[in-house]
Amino acid sequence: MNRLARLARLGLAVGTAAVLAIGLTSSAEAATGNIRYFRASGEEARIDNPPDNVCINLRFRAQLLANNTNRTVAYYYNANCTNLTGVLAPGRAVSYAAPLSVRVLV
Repeated sequence: MNRLARLARLGLAVGTAAVLAIGLTSSAEAATGNIRYFRASGEEARIDNPPDNVCINLRFRAQLLANNTNRTVAYYYNANCTNLTGVLAPGRAVSYAAPLSVRVLV
């Protein structure tokens, strides 16, 4: 019985190690490119290779928002991706929508 318990613990340890190894090697998906945004004063900020389906709060309310990624980007009037304002296809930009957060759509 003691040998069977040791064998079960060994199997559990090997299985756990395999799950952890597979889980750590898988990478999160991200859009390729950047999202650029500008204040009315001309100050620029950008988000390089933004992750998919993650809400990103902008540092300031954008007067101009440009999607230079390979994915569609949703933009929101409020922080924390609330109050959807619109979506931008890759290579498109919008001005005077005043977004405060964005999310890359998959």
